[in-house]
Amino acid sequence: MIVTSPEEPVYARLNALGIAFTRHEHPPVATVDEAERHWAGIDAMHSKNLFLRNQKGTRHYLVIIRHSKRADLRAIADQIGDGKLSFASPERLIAHLGVTPGSVSPFGLIHDRAHAIVVVIDRELQSAERVSFHPNINTVTITIARSDFDQFLADCGNSVSYVTV
Repeated sequence: MIVTSPEEPVYARLNALGIAFTRHEHPPVATVDEAERHWAGIDAMHSKNLFLRNQKGTRHYLVIIRHSKRADLRAIADQIGDGKLSFASPERLIAHLGVTPGSVSPFGLIHDRAHAIVVVIDRELQSAERVSFHPNINTVTITIARSDFDQFLADCGNSVSYVTV
């Protein structure tokens, strides 16, 4: 099978899991500020997805927080029991999640066959009925039920922890 778009493997995985999703196309967006202009009418809790590493570069984290929150990396590091966190390089992002900056998404976990990425989720997302993410490309936003997101994460097999942001 020839993959023509980074989103196709995401849809294949969601379909294989029986997860329904709604797809919304928009111009390319690299930041939450740019994306907010295109989220009007999309009924879901939108998020900010950060790919981080510990100071030694030995552990990597995908941090998912509500889009309107500021990420306090020190507070997050304290809650997960790691030292100083910083943003991982674009090279690490591509190597671990198979995506480029601006397209960071939990759906990149389909490329983490070693299950090395630790997923860290803001507890507030647990109260959402629907959540939205890029399907590994920043020209589309898809929404799924939060319970289906939990199913997707379980299928990926990565360690998941919850923090208060």
